Amino acid sequence: MNPVAKLLIILGGALIVIGLLWQVGGKFLPLGRLPGDIVIEKENMKVYFPIVTCILISIILSLVSYLFRLFR
Repeated sequence: MNPVAKLLIILGGALIVIGLLWQVGGKFLPLGRLPGDIVIEKENMKVYFPIVTCILISIILSLVSYLFRLFR
């Protein structure tokens, strides 16, 4: 099998799994509303700075990337 095709199939499957986890996990892990995320609310304005959420996603993606390189 062509390596590019194999990579696209793996990435597509990973995106499906991530999407399903995001849908189900959103009830248990409220991304964007974690402690440490900054929310500024004014009368007619709401601004989100999801700092902790970005750090958490970065750590998870780094771990997944490391595991892919480890088992490659």
